[in-house]
Amino acid sequence: MNKHQPAPDVSDAPALHLGGKPRLRVLGTAISLLEELRVQAERDLDIEIVFDNNDFLTAQTKAAQEPESYDIYDQCFHNLDIVWYWRAIQPIDIGRIELWDEITDLTKTGQIAPTARLGQGDAPVKKLFVQSNLALGEKPSSLISMLPTTHNFDSFAYRTDVASAAEVNSWAALFDDRWNGRCALVDEPAIGIFDAALAAQSAGLLSFGNIGNMTIAEIDSLFDLLETRKKAGFFRGFWRTAEEAAELMVKEQTDIQSMWSTGIGILNSAGLPVEQSVPAEGYRAWHGGLCLSRGLEGRMLDVAYEYLNWWISGWPGAVVARQGYYISTPHHTRRHMTEAEWDYWYRGLAAAEDLPGPDGSMRIKAGSVRSGGSYWQRANSIALWNTTMDEHNYLVRRWMQLVGRN
Repeated sequence: MNKHQPAPDVSDAPALHLGGKPRLRVLGTAISLLEELRVQAERDLDIEIVFDNNDFLTAQTKAAQEPESYDIYDQCFHNLDIVWYWRAIQPIDIGRIELWDEITDLTKTGQIAPTARLGQGDAPVKKLFVQSNLALGEKPSSLISMLPTTHNFDSFAYRTDVASAAEVNSWAALFDDRWNGRCALVDEPAIGIFDAALAAQSAGLLSFGNIGNMTIAEIDSLFDLLETRKKAGFFRGFWRTAEEAAELMVKEQTDIQSMWSTGIGILNSAGLPVEQSVPAEGYRAWHGGLCLSRGLEGRMLDVAYEYLNWWISGWPGAVVARQGYYISTPHHTRRHMTEAEWDYWYRGLAAAEDLPGPDGSMRIKAGSVRSGGSYWQRANSIALWNTTMDEHNYLVRRWMQLVGRN
């Protein structure tokens, strides 16, 4: 399927919600489908909420092909193309988003400040606004494709007892021969491929005309490199969840690997000496959000908008901050965080006391400092956004062959 072809004519299928307390079905991934959020949203909104938690590819496929099975699609901007192509979701009216004016410019303009780095690839602004011809673009309009919510700036993790920050301050470190047999990548095509591409480019092994939109020849060159390394035993494995990623280090199978903030949290809680690298080239960024299923109307559409507004109202942002993620309305979230939490997660200062994770258990020890500095420093250092490239389908086929899922 070419994502740039006109969308097929698919008739709307109404969402089936009958009498009683409204039941909102949310399709997404473990990134933001936290039980703490579901329980509190039910209390605050007086509705029933059902989470359908999947991996990225399954969630995207279900969102595109089964829009009648969910009301809210909770995913990332780089997963929008296929879902929008199938008209599985409907535009969001920003007039019904109470805090729209207070959402940061990171999604509205692509930059946290006018002088900040935009980053290559699918900066969210490129797919944020619905144009008059129903295409997605960056020209402001009254309709958006996805409400910007959770986001972060990723790189890779390393054990601080085997490497110093100075030794791993480039994406190139991920492909250093020193880590032969002790390295792992995330098993998600639109994410893992960019960890690999940034590493290969930074190490001088390959170069790309546009790393955010590679040609087939460039994709082939990158996979040739990856397959050669895999056959040589360089990669210990490919993980699909934060728990799997953490387990590799807990079992002392890896020293360096792709890692998300939630995985680092698990390792920190277990007392393992692990940090996130601060690559000189910049981070691989991602931005999540909420979409409305095409079949929503009437009372259920109202309920869905209430859920969207609840997500950026403050309290949910404090929960995701304790995961290591950011929210699009940080100043509302600050009211729901302690001073010590705000200083650590957003200001990049040392933790004044032990800090909890989303579930209330101790996650950050007093005195710890988050790598990379403040939110604004990290947001100003984006090398590349997670992206669905023009040749995404070809990329996925090559990726499945690489990881042995084909």
